[in-house]
Amino acid sequence: MFKRRDFLKATSAAALSGPLLDVRASQARRPQRIAIVASIWQYLSHAQHMGDRFLVGYPFDGKWQRPNIEVASLYVDQKPEKDQSQERASEFGFEVYPTIAETLRCGGNELAVDAVVVICEHGDYPSNSKGQKLYPRYEFFREIVNVFEQDGRAVPVFNDKHLSYSWQKAREMVETSKRLDFPFLAGSSLPVTWRLHPLELPLGAEVEEALMVACGSSDAHDFHALEALQCMIERRKNGETGVKAVQMIEGDAVWQAQADGRWSQPLFEAALSRSDTMYGENSHPQDLANNGDLPKLVKDPAAYFIEHTDGLRSTLLMLNGAVGDYTFAARVKDMQELQSTQFFLPRVPNVTYSACLVHKIVEMIQTGKAPYPVERTQMTSALLDRCLDSKVDGHRRLLTPELDIRYKAPRESQFCQT
Repeated sequence: MFKRRDFLKATSAAALSGPLLDVRASQARRPQRIAIVASIWQYLSHAQHMGDRFLVGYPFDGKWQRPNIEVASLYVDQKPEKDQSQERASEFGFEVYPTIAETLRCGGNELAVDAVVVICEHGDYPSNSKGQKLYPRYEFFREIVNVFEQDGRAVPVFNDKHLSYSWQKAREMVETSKRLDFPFLAGSSLPVTWRLHPLELPLGAEVEEALMVACGSSDAHDFHALEALQCMIERRKNGETGVKAVQMIEGDAVWQAQADGRWSQPLFEAALSRSDTMYGENSHPQDLANNGDLPKLVKDPAAYFIEHTDGLRSTLLMLNGAVGDYTFAARVKDMQELQSTQFFLPRVPNVTYSACLVHKIVEMIQTGKAPYPVERTQMTSALLDRCLDSKVDGHRRLLTPELDIRYKAPRESQFCQT
């Protein structure tokens, strides 16, 4: 990693004794210090949900977890009327700084933290013509990296949700993390929350078709759905090898695509069978899947079609009004039954699925290694960006040679099971 290499190379085995061992033992006992860089910190914001877990702990594996980690400093980009940042700082003894550089240096002259947690979600930011909220995640990242480069040391970074609304900026962020050799973790809580039932596709499985059914708004909830889809299909044979084309359609075209067989009806029914929130008079999965109530229930349907370079076709259906959760189904070669699950999201105010994600951030900070590849979130960020390009370009099918993103899934799926 990009820190103290020269020192480590110059230190002989004979020197690793006495006072140096005492220093290392002391450092092992001291809390690891993190800087939080947030858009806003108020009740029910992502920063509050996740930041509070570093302050007071969180439930995981049937226990209340209190990792040996402390919040050393905080930057908040916006402070609306119900801002909680200064209240939290006063209660827990850390400083709120006016710039990101000062936050990482804790008001001093050099990097003074062991990790950086970026939570840039919520706040008053403009949107572009594609409906993307222009959160400054990339700009925050660049300021963080500037400190790393100036101070000659880098530490692990976590970035909540999208890397960026722009596939080009997302790619640059991943390339920069590799150039400076620091652990980089990002993305949604959905890949690590509980699954009902606890489905893990076999590593190396031959996935023939996959489908996701979800709800919520574009550029916020469709990101979660795409990342949940990605964490399942990345386990296929040869891993993720890229996407060659995408298309997003809306309105009556979605029902016509269903009639034309653009996705599997059995997969649709299997995914709906995992839902706890099917609406309408006919809430039988087969009835709903066969278009009985769908057009009446769903006023603004959307379908995202993804063509992978290895031949896999996957589909995301956003069906507000018909369902209120996130479900997945896939057909896998040599498996007689269709594979399906629900990504379980406990409700507000506790949203305990965020504890599952914080536990993975803690794992990265403590081990110095990201538990799953940041390329997953790079792919999801880029897929959403290009699908929205298709939307504003007359819902055309778009070739996507820039989505030549390749990576292998971790051996274990990393989701909560206890």
